[in-house]
Amino acid sequence: MPDLDLHLPAIAQADADAFGRWLAGAETPLRASLRRFAAQVDVEAVLQEALLRVWQVAPRVKPDGRPDALLRLAFRVARNLAVDEARRAGFHAPVAEEDLTRLLEALARDGASEAPDPLLRALILRCREKLRRQPRAALDARLHAGGSEPDAGLAAALGMKLNTFLQNVGRARKALAECLRRGGVALPEQVP
Repeated sequence: MPDLDLHLPAIAQADADAFGRWLAGAETPLRASLRRFAAQVDVEAVLQEALLRVWQVAPRVKPDGRPDALLRLAFRVARNLAVDEARRAGFHAPVAEEDLTRLLEALARDGASEAPDPLLRALILRCREKLRRQPRAALDARLHAGGSEPDAGLAAALGMKLNTFLQNVGRARKALAECLRRGGVALPEQVP
């Protein structure tokens, strides 16, 4: 698929035909990105509102050297609108366990990494700070190791028996998941 930003200069000049050409390439991936919200919100209404907002802000969009700056903005706008609508309807955006693990690993690598959703990142950090000392130490050790060191070595480095270390990791995951649920993050049932 070609970079749709080739239409951006004309769209910035309020060229509706250029926006139509952009939309011809952007509509299918935008709809696909909203598919997971179909059971919770009126996806068509969300898509229309997102496209209206993109049209309104397009003159201020500056290419950043990466392809499809306007399309990336449209994805973000559409997702945020869908999440807002879902929350108003009493639903919460699901977070897959592997996404949560990836975010936790990124945060463990010194906290400098940006999670895709800054509100989720802030909630994860708050929940991590609430963990008791031993469970947090065990979870942090496992995340920092990134699978490169066996749990027995991590436990020994923390002065814990292996079983105690594993129990602390389990407690940390359970407390973290519960804190995130209280914060409005829907987690799959398999997260302990």
